[in-house]
Amino acid sequence: MSPRPLRVPAVLLALALTAAPALAQTPMEDPLDARDARRVDRMEKVVRELRDIVFKAQRTGAPVVVQPADTDARMADLSQRIADLEQSLTRINGSLETTQNELTLAKRENEALKSQVGDLTTRLTAAEQRVAEPPPPPEPPAEAAAGDGPKPPANEAFAAARQLMLSGDYDAAEQAFAAYAQDYPQGPRLAEARYWLGKTQTVRNAHAQAAASYIGAVRGWPQTTWAPDAVVELARSLAALKKTAEACQALAELPRRYPKASAAVNSRAATTRAQAKCAA
Repeated sequence: MSPRPLRVPAVLLALALTAAPALAQTPMEDPLDARDARRVDRMEKVVRELRDIVFKAQRTGAPVVVQPADTDARMADLSQRIADLEQSLTRINGSLETTQNELTLAKRENEALKSQVGDLTTRLTAAEQRVAEPPPPPEPPAEAAAGDGPKPPANEAFAAARQLMLSGDYDAAEQAFAAYAQDYPQGPRLAEARYWLGKTQTVRNAHAQAAASYIGAVRGWPQTTWAPDAVVELARSLAALKKTAEACQALAELPRRYPKASAAVNSRAATTRAQAKCAA
């Protein structure tokens, strides 16, 4: 008895053919991670390149030459360019630092130059003013004429004024000493003439004028016999003018400027100091 051939129903065969494409289209879980997938892509690219080279060689009969991947060449070129840029930046930074130092030095030199120019400008301005100012008129000689008649020599004029003082004619003496100070501003006894002029002004209680005369007499603290008394007279005139602080200051200078002043001068100074209520 021969076996029967297995017959599959047409319906089942149709269902199987229909289900097969569906099973083929069902997505399966990819066992490769992202990194492995990139590697596979690169390998596939290399394989395609090799296949193209082999096929081309078969068609043309040329020897097979495998060229490096274009991506690697580009990466190497890019790396070299980056290295060149880094070197360029290093050189530029060095140049900038050098330029900054040179600018700082130039700024300092510019400030110093400005200061020198300003000082030179000030000096030039002062020089121009001196040149622009008219020269002072020459001083008349001590023996030059004044008024209608010639003036006597300076020593004779001083002696005449001193004689009027000794004779008690204080008004005439005051005029004579004032004329001497005016006529002989460079006279050898100008300071002493002012001292005696102050004396005549004290007699008539002209304390302000007397103080001015005494100040002119003791200016420079001359080392003469009459200078200590002039300091005391100055203090008395200032005290009379209610300028006690100035009077006390003048008296304080007396022992320091004239330590060898006479006992009479020191006694009058003590009396004036008490009247002005100077601090001890």
